[in-house]
Amino acid sequence: MRRFRSDFLHELESRGYIHQVSEPEALDELFLRERVTAYVGFDCTADSLHVGHLVSIMMLRILERTGHRPIALVGGGTTKVGDPSGRDESRQLLSEEQIERNKAGLRRSLGKFLDFEKGSVLLLDNAEWLDELRYIPFLREVGTHFTINRMLTFDSVRLRLEREQPLTFLEFNYMIMQAYDFLQLARRWNCRLQMGGSDQWGNIVNGIELARRIDGRHLFALTTPLITTASGQKMGKTAAGAVWLNADRLPPFDYYQFWRNTEDGDVGRFLRLFTELPLAEIERLEKLEGAELNEAKKILAFEATALCHGREEAEKAAAAARALFERGATPREGLPVVELDRARLAQGIPVIELFQLAGLVPSNSEARRLVRARGARLNNRLVEDETMVVDLGALEDGALELAAGKKRHVLVRPV
Repeated sequence: MRRFRSDFLHELESRGYIHQVSEPEALDELFLRERVTAYVGFDCTADSLHVGHLVSIMMLRILERTGHRPIALVGGGTTKVGDPSGRDESRQLLSEEQIERNKAGLRRSLGKFLDFEKGSVLLLDNAEWLDELRYIPFLREVGTHFTINRMLTFDSVRLRLEREQPLTFLEFNYMIMQAYDFLQLARRWNCRLQMGGSDQWGNIVNGIELARRIDGRHLFALTTPLITTASGQKMGKTAAGAVWLNADRLPPFDYYQFWRNTEDGDVGRFLRLFTELPLAEIERLEKLEGAELNEAKKILAFEATALCHGREEAEKAAAAARALFERGATPREGLPVVELDRARLAQGIPVIELFQLAGLVPSNSEARRLVRARGARLNNRLVEDETMVVDLGALEDGALELAAGKKRHVLVRPV
């Protein structure tokens, strides 16, 4: 049964994006009646977004595709404070230079999925209004609408205090600043809806209440469920760290392999959330079983990689994976490449250190464990001696191919 009549909300519901909606009937009517502006905020805590942000990004794409106006808001201002949500300790404060560098990285991440050149998608920075705030006028206009009693009930505050972890006055202001963002976007761009993860519900509702009290505006909230894998792992986290969207943080081949290694029970759900394939095609793919299900995983990997890195890079990654895992060949195109100083390699590098420099292991001790577990390979040959030294004489076709287990491969090229 179709719960929502508007194209945007119906597609979100059909694909599994919706966790909570404030006043769902009224919001549905709004989308039927007019072109709606909605936003998602992204703080500048790193120089790339990661797979954990993809649900929000995909919602902005759907919003534009159904004829509405998305705003991607980068938190040049709020990053200077730090969001306490989901944190056991204070975030490390970043310098102005770090925040600017991270903002540029976020623009690259978002630009892969959203076309800011057309004018139908807006990229804004909350530093535009937050940096200009005068403290006393801000407290008088906004602070009077927030009680300490209510703020202490929010999970981001309550859980930190229950664990006897410090919560700085700076962080305590974050929820007020996010609420103020919503108010400013409503005033400047007639933004009616804020979207975000389920952990942001309280912050979003604060903005709705603030705009109602100060301006008498009627705003809405929509949150997405926390996305976990079938085994309960948080989406976008791996043993090697976050699955970044920018190629300088994670090569397209590794990005492709992340999706290719999706657990069987997640294939249908991830096809709905992270690709734009028609729902009828997804229903067909998720019914596949056994070896045929691997074909569905390849389609998921290709479509997700094409959205992030373009179809050409997706084709390269798929070809490299086929050559490497299906035919046993050693592909040169498509594998991640790490450059290494030729003079340094000429002097000889311990193989343990080489695996660490290539990013296949986080430390030399992990590299030793990899060798002892018979999981390390150099140029398709098992590394059995952890004291081995590698030099220019080991090059094959001008590069070294390192493998950690069956699925992680890197080319090391001297320059």
